[in-house]
Amino acid sequence: MQNKGLIKIFAVLFGLVCIYQLSFTFIASGVESDAEAFAKQKIGTNVEGYSVLRDVEEASYLDSIGNNEIVAGITYNTAKDKELNKGLDLKGGINVILQISVKDILKGLANNSSDPAFNKALAEADAAQKDSQENYLDLFYEAFEKNEGAKLASPDIFANKTLSDQVNFEMTNDVVKPIIREKVSESITSAFEVLRKRIDKFGVAQPNIQRLGNSGRILVELPGAKDISRVKKLLQSTAQLEFWYVHKNTDFGNFLINANNTLAEMVKKEDKSAEKKDTLSASEEDEEIEALLASTEDTSEVQTANNPLLDLMVSPGFQGSPILASFSSKDTAQVREYLNKSQIRSLLPADLRFTEFVWGVSKDNVSDLYALKGDREMIPALTGDVITDATQTFDQVGRVAVSMQMDGKGAKIWEEMTGRAYTEKSNIAIVLDNVVYSAPGVSTGPISGGRSEISGDFDITEGQDLANVLRAGKLPASADIIQSEIVGPSLGQEAISSGLNSFLIALAIVLLWMIFYYGKAGLFADVALVVNIIFIFGILAGLGAVLTLPGIAGIVLTIGMSVDANVLIFERIKEELAKGKSQKDAIKDGFNNALSSILDANITTGLTGLILLILGTGPIKGFATTLLIGIATSLFTAIFITRLFIDGYGKNGKSLPFSTSITKNLFTNMNIDFLSKRKIAYAISGIFILISVGSFFMNGLNQGVDFIGGRTYTVRFADDVNASEVEKDLIATFESAEAKTFGPNNQLKITTKYKVEDDGEAVDTEIQRMMYDALQPHLPTDVSFDDFTVGSNEREIGIMKSMKVGPTIADDIKNDSFWAVLGSLIVVFLYILLRFRKWQYSLGAVAAVFHDVLIVLGIFSLAYNIMPFSMEINQAFIAAILTVIGYSLNDTVVVFDRIREYANEHTTWQRSKIINSALNSTLGRTVNTSLTTILVLLAIFIFGGESLRGFMFAMIIGIIVGTYSSLFIATPVMFDSANKKAIRDNKKKEEVVA
Repeated sequence: MQNKGLIKIFAVLFGLVCIYQLSFTFIASGVESDAEAFAKQKIGTNVEGYSVLRDVEEASYLDSIGNNEIVAGITYNTAKDKELNKGLDLKGGINVILQISVKDILKGLANNSSDPAFNKALAEADAAQKDSQENYLDLFYEAFEKNEGAKLASPDIFANKTLSDQVNFEMTNDVVKPIIREKVSESITSAFEVLRKRIDKFGVAQPNIQRLGNSGRILVELPGAKDISRVKKLLQSTAQLEFWYVHKNTDFGNFLINANNTLAEMVKKEDKSAEKKDTLSASEEDEEIEALLASTEDTSEVQTANNPLLDLMVSPGFQGSPILASFSSKDTAQVREYLNKSQIRSLLPADLRFTEFVWGVSKDNVSDLYALKGDREMIPALTGDVITDATQTFDQVGRVAVSMQMDGKGAKIWEEMTGRAYTEKSNIAIVLDNVVYSAPGVSTGPISGGRSEISGDFDITEGQDLANVLRAGKLPASADIIQSEIVGPSLGQEAISSGLNSFLIALAIVLLWMIFYYGKAGLFADVALVVNIIFIFGILAGLGAVLTLPGIAGIVLTIGMSVDANVLIFERIKEELAKGKSQKDAIKDGFNNALSSILDANITTGLTGLILLILGTGPIKGFATTLLIGIATSLFTAIFITRLFIDGYGKNGKSLPFSTSITKNLFTNMNIDFLSKRKIAYAISGIFILISVGSFFMNGLNQGVDFIGGRTYTVRFADDVNASEVEKDLIATFESAEAKTFGPNNQLKITTKYKVEDDGEAVDTEIQRMMYDALQPHLPTDVSFDDFTVGSNEREIGIMKSMKVGPTIADDIKNDSFWAVLGSLIVVFLYILLRFRKWQYSLGAVAAVFHDVLIVLGIFSLAYNIMPFSMEINQAFIAAILTVIGYSLNDTVVVFDRIREYANEHTTWQRSKIINSALNSTLGRTVNTSLTTILVLLAIFIFGGESLRGFMFAMIIGIIVGTYSSLFIATPVMFDSANKKAIRDNKKKEEVVA
């Protein structure tokens, strides 16, 4: 090996850099441990609200010492910025994918056009997007052009004042389309920047926000975030700030009474009960009455036909107030429906016809009703676009408030508005996202300078968030959460423990196995493996990559697979020693001869990892990142670091055996006729494949929510529960629900598709409340709803983790997964074709991969109802399948490489002899690597945590089947598919030799 000195210097320096990068993680962890100990000592552990108080004290401690030097100029704050990032599943927090509404953007660009063709196209695009992979804008264009003669450049659509400098009446639809596409892209970019500014001020360490292609989707990851409700409000608030003149209740006279009486008359006219009583039997009448009573949750709230509106009223507003009346927050939708009926709006005096009814901020589950003054277009007098700064302050009576500063234009309009309000003795409503936060009067005359204030019933944190979103600016369109994952901090800590345990156990297995099998040479390989692990973690820390639980699995798998390169090298060295070569020459030739197989095997595995990295999201991307880094570092340490130790040991003439007394003669002089057994293998594989395909039709596959959409919750109980009994209680509530034991018997994974297409915090809370009520028989009586929700449970009872995937993105995930698998097969087929120059090699490799994938899928289809762990087909399963593809190809390529080598060396041998000899010569390596990898996977399967169990099971089955297929499927298919000319040539050669 040339340049040994240079390699030594590089290895030492790179190792030091990696250790330096990892030192920040150890420093930050040490300080945080001190903070936790300080908090425990200060507040004790038997205090109500312990976790909240602990978090406050820990944050205070860390803030106080954040800039103190710890070692070599490093402070806690600098160490925290550079530590190894932990993902959501290890730290807890929230991960969401937001869909910026392209529909809202289009409506805004068209000035909320009422054009029938425009609105019809929007409605059709809404419907089509649920079952389509196309983006919303393309679906809109397609629907719009169904209207013959309809023009995007119509004055009522995009040829308006807003776009007059870019769109004119003479433009065709094809000319307008790219202009609108660019405008939509700009709006999505604007939304991304607004969200990024909000998150930067949120205070979460190491947030991640990124655009996902051109779909209008934005990924937001906030590891460590605990106040989930606050995060959702921060992300989804459009921050549409408006200033409106508002009516006083005296302007409406007896409107609410008249509205109530009109509604009562409408109810009486619609009531057919009197007519039905004449025809119904007594029993039928009783049934109808029972149904009517059953339809009302609380009989105290049954509305009489006399007062359908007034019965909902909590209290009227005091005279002269901008509050018309107060209603229970749960009735606001019903009241709004009543007031927006045409018969009710016709009761308004002529000068109030353009009134818009809006609600104030809910206080103690009561909401106030306001009436905004407007005109036909209902445009506010002033919008939040003029706000240049916003800060959290306190008002004159000490309440939390938000002070805002306007630009010059806004200041002028604000002065005019306050002057008019002062003159008319009226109020100005400050409306954020269609909710009135305050409606103050003006008592001191026009307000100059452009300062205004929002006050309301919110705490300091809410005030800070409100100021934050106002400073960041409004979103150009609504942002819906179409996929979310929420992990409680305690579950994250458990994941760290289980991940660390599986890592250490797997590492110990590999280290001991290498010493057991290769003796002292195995010890050198172990040193190289430890160096490899330091490299992997150092690179992850240096790149700012996020370590996830699947990422830890990727590292552990890399440990198992990294021995493959050393095994290949050591087996080749043993072969060279068996030929009678000196130890020095055998080591040199062994490394050189193994290099081709090592590169081919790792490149094929790397290609599948690269596809995972490109198409995967979240944890899957973390798995792919560690896998790719592990492949690169494993190559370096196996080829160079191991070589340095072996050469250094043998340079003084010391003998280095590459086996032990137990393993010395294992797999030597093997002479198995693999090809003669290929027909039996074909028959066995054919039977398994037929069973698998049959099971697909009979049982199907247990698809996870990321493929079919829905919500899934990991719920922990105080005691063991029966999943079937819990499922019955849930079905009674949700109509469709599934409950399965997930890990210990006191933990369930609960899945439901109830309201899966509905977004918003209100829906999430509604579903969690319904689940809490349904699970009451199985929960301790003292567990409140707040205790039950994720992130809130100090006793580790309730929702530990939740995930929501909308049906649209579920289709996209499934589609991307299909292309990931297909793409990996195509890429590998082409690589093997390029490398071996014969399509038969590619066909054999791809046939083996198809065989492996079908059988793994078949086993999952057959066993998902009987296995005691989750066997869902989800993104993690696809990652497992792609890894199996890479591993199977790794094995196959090593065999093919040896076949090619033997074919070049032994030109007179029969083709069958070449192939059988190659298979026998690589059998030791195949069994050794497969056994080591399976032992590692078993360690993760047993100790790595419930969330990885199905993932690992797929890989264990895949490794077993992949090892079998490389011997009995890939090579025989390659042999049988060889062209007739090659067979005839071989026969002629055999005749000549004979």
